[in-house]
Amino acid sequence: MVAAGLLVLSLFTLALGKPVVQSSERHVVRSQVDTLPRGFSYVGKAATEKTLNLRIALVQNNASGLESALYDVSDPKSANYGNHLSKAQVEAMVAPSAESVQKVKAWLGKNNITAQTISPAGDWLSIDVPVSQANALLKADFNEYTYDEANSTAIRTLAYSIPETLKDHLAFVYPTTQFIPPAKRHVPAFEIVSLPRSSKRSRSKRAAVPASCAKQVTPECLQALYNIPTAPATAKANSLAVSGFGDEIANKDDLTEFLTALRKDATDGTFTAVSVDGGITDGAGTTEASLDIQYTVGLATNVPTTFVSVGAKNKDGDLSGFLDIINFLLAQDQPPLVLTTSFGFNELGFTQQPDLAVNLCNAYGQLGARGTSILFASGDGGVSGPQSSNACNGQAFEPTFPSGCPFLTSVGSTQGINPEVAADFSSGGFSNIFARPSYQDDAVAAYLSKLGNTNAGLFQAKGRAFPDVSTQGVNFVVDIGGQGQGVSGTSASSPTFASIVALLNDQLLNAGKSPLGFLNPLIYSSGASAFNDITKGSNPGCGTQGFPALEGWDPVTGFGTPDFNKLLTLVTGSAASGSAASNSTNNAASSGNAAAAGNSTNNAATSTGAGRKHRHHNSNN
Repeated sequence: MVAAGLLVLSLFTLALGKPVVQSSERHVVRSQVDTLPRGFSYVGKAATEKTLNLRIALVQNNASGLESALYDVSDPKSANYGNHLSKAQVEAMVAPSAESVQKVKAWLGKNNITAQTISPAGDWLSIDVPVSQANALLKADFNEYTYDEANSTAIRTLAYSIPETLKDHLAFVYPTTQFIPPAKRHVPAFEIVSLPRSSKRSRSKRAAVPASCAKQVTPECLQALYNIPTAPATAKANSLAVSGFGDEIANKDDLTEFLTALRKDATDGTFTAVSVDGGITDGAGTTEASLDIQYTVGLATNVPTTFVSVGAKNKDGDLSGFLDIINFLLAQDQPPLVLTTSFGFNELGFTQQPDLAVNLCNAYGQLGARGTSILFASGDGGVSGPQSSNACNGQAFEPTFPSGCPFLTSVGSTQGINPEVAADFSSGGFSNIFARPSYQDDAVAAYLSKLGNTNAGLFQAKGRAFPDVSTQGVNFVVDIGGQGQGVSGTSASSPTFASIVALLNDQLLNAGKSPLGFLNPLIYSSGASAFNDITKGSNPGCGTQGFPALEGWDPVTGFGTPDFNKLLTLVTGSAASGSAASNSTNNAASSGNAAAAGNSTNNAATSTGAGRKHRHHNSNN
């Protein structure tokens, strides 16, 4: 269904290079690109003998049911809040029908092609075919194109068709008409700094935050600012995962040195590294991975933390492992309770052919339904995309992806102490693919009313708005090879907020309750008052000043920065003992934030709670 030019989501090999059997069966155009996307150039005809690895997405049998179930278990007003689905329940909803599998495999078999299933639910197939066979099979014309900025080449077609009998069974084939620029890590420039030492100053009030925190941020600063407890987590079932791409890796010796300098009370913190798609699991620490691990292990004290290293042997092509890592986690009986990612795309690369973005977003929804909180750094380009760019000057703003997906939590950045203001690089705005979810309606409508005609015509006002929350993101001190570096970006903010969520989960699990799971319905309703409203700053880009931070939610900092004690009171009914600032003087979120607690619910799923993993006992219901 299309509304106002936006997609309203519904949730959710090996081939023999033999000639394609010619058939008179009627074909229908499945996808067509009218103009080559910005940044891509035609090179020439693809070599006919070149092997293509094509992935076939099958239509999921109960996508709308899974979306309803996701909201049902994530909405604090629902009787099923926290009653997360099991692996089997999720897979049953997204698995293709037996008829779809039979018809698609019969079509491939008739053309001497054998498919391999590559997703836990069986909704993705993979085939290897030469270009000549792909052209005949899909009535396509595969050519070679280059993405100029990265000087990388790709084989794509501007159109393809499938048999009419498969139109209700085969969702799309990839890569075909999808022209997606490479994913980008959200880390801008860094500078060499000296590793400070942890302070013995009292951190009982925000006003007592060490003055040095205005120049460089350490775990101690964040504990003082956001009331993050220093006591070790104790729940055995707790877990936190950090995703890494492009040969990023954290080093355990660097982590130990970092903790020795900045968390003397928790020097034994560590992590486990696992590989997806041939990702590296040891070596000299790199900037992004070091930042993410040092500020998850360094803040979420004693929470079991895993670094998921995604290599270049991707099964998902231009998605660079983004779908592969989710399929890897979905295949686990107990996926991590929190997942933070500091990489992303410019959404512009998905707008002409949004099927792939929708499929990936729905995969995040699958994890959310099982109880995983998924967090993404919003990006570092203000309103110009994941990185600052002049390409959009005089044109519409460019949102980031996956932050525009409504089934995850997008994290922006702030800076400064008194006052804490928006970081000017903090990406934010409105998706051109995903419609605004109902849980955002009141908060976003209030902002748009105050915004008036500012930036009129430069953004899709009915799109999913982001970010949802924010934390500090400027001059984080990290240790790489024994040398201090000051790093800035929303890639510092997402692991910070992930740590807070992991520590909240620890308290919930120890109280016999379920983990938080998908956060946004909570945040946009009763959770809004647990954030410090940020009302100064903006996120310039595209030749404009971007969006201003205003009272209440805004597309620069979301609802603002978290107060752990208030969040804990919200989710458990009691404040933390031993927090970094139990007597916080942080400003409460404004009444404008609280006003976001309007109609954030979607229709509850009709399924019962039988067989689900967790159940909240919410004192606020």
